[in-house]
Amino acid sequence: MESEKVPYYLGIDLNERCAVISYYRPDQDEPETVSTVAGSEIYQIPLVLAKRKGIGQWYYGDDARRMAKASEMICVDSLLRRAVDQESIRIEEESFEAWELLALFLKKLIQLPQKLGNPSVCDRLVITVERLSRENMALFWKIAPKLGLQKEQFMVIDHKAAFYYFLLNQPGELWVHDVYLFEYEQNNIHSYCLRRDMRTTPQVVTIEESSRFSFSSNPDLEFLRLQQAEFENKVVSSVYLVGNGFDGDWMKSSLTYLCRGRRAFIGNNLFSKGACYAASVREQGSAWPYIYMGENEMKFNVSLKLRSRGQETFYSLISAGRNWFETYGECEVILSGSPEIDFWKQLPNSREARIETLELTDIPNRPDRMTRLLIKASPVADDKIEIEIRDMGFGDFYRATDKSWKYTMSM
Repeated sequence: MESEKVPYYLGIDLNERCAVISYYRPDQDEPETVSTVAGSEIYQIPLVLAKRKGIGQWYYGDDARRMAKASEMICVDSLLRRAVDQESIRIEEESFEAWELLALFLKKLIQLPQKLGNPSVCDRLVITVERLSRENMALFWKIAPKLGLQKEQFMVIDHKAAFYYFLLNQPGELWVHDVYLFEYEQNNIHSYCLRRDMRTTPQVVTIEESSRFSFSSNPDLEFLRLQQAEFENKVVSSVYLVGNGFDGDWMKSSLTYLCRGRRAFIGNNLFSKGACYAASVREQGSAWPYIYMGENEMKFNVSLKLRSRGQETFYSLISAGRNWFETYGECEVILSGSPEIDFWKQLPNSREARIETLELTDIPNRPDRMTRLLIKASPVADDKIEIEIRDMGFGDFYRATDKSWKYTMSM
């Protein structure tokens, strides 16, 4: 008997300077991060491409950065920023769009795990960046087909969501109480504090982000004071430190305080691992017992109450906790009774739903159950949804009029 295929996921953490890539299969204990230096934990791959003059051969990462000084090489850096800014880059006699070069970099990057015996095609790729915006979301969705990925094989999340997915896949004793993550890059440090509401089912998870802070003359003492201010009147189970700012041996008093009654971890691959876990959790669907309510996640559920095969049922159009940039709902229904549609709106931490009724004015006069409607739900913010209802007629009996009704719904 042929063995069942084990899913294979990739997670990429991407910033202005570098990328980190991890891979994960559910039969692994945890995601593995790829190092370009065998046997080391050097995970950060410079976000750089280089091309040899007169030859269509491209190098990336550390190889590209090393070759950049050679006179026969042309180097391109800041790929992410330039792609978001929609730059065109002139290389010799040819013009390249920056997003195409970023796609080339990512294509080379996702081939790295193959050298360790992994499949050539992943079941899902998740990219994580510090912040999501319309601009970078549009960029990544344009790049996905260049990587050979269908829409259902691709996700983009921010660092806070990656932290959420990472943490809730760790042993439970690490997140019994609040959990902190400190990110320290380029002399800027800020924190994320993750909390769970254990009174709800599924549990609602929130992450509070602090403002950014720069250390001056005594980082050890200032980091100690920052921790004391953050942890005051809180029970903290564990703390994670990420970013190049934590390199070196400067933490003395701050590290002693950090580990007092708390578990502490340090590393630069937490977000790429979290992206791998996000890919795995997406496959679980409703079996995942948590909802993350971040700044990019939908804040309420929208459902339709339908009758199917003699039974009343609810059809979910939009689910709370899904990234509003990428979520979308659509269905077709047969209208019965009065010319109106009831939408059931519900907060994820509430048992009660609010019904919002949309009246279909000037709808064509037809017999009952002889009007087919297409309903589309498209979020325009994390708390607003644009609803469009279109008359589709009823087969050969009644032609579609293409009449439509639009409405913006909020909670």
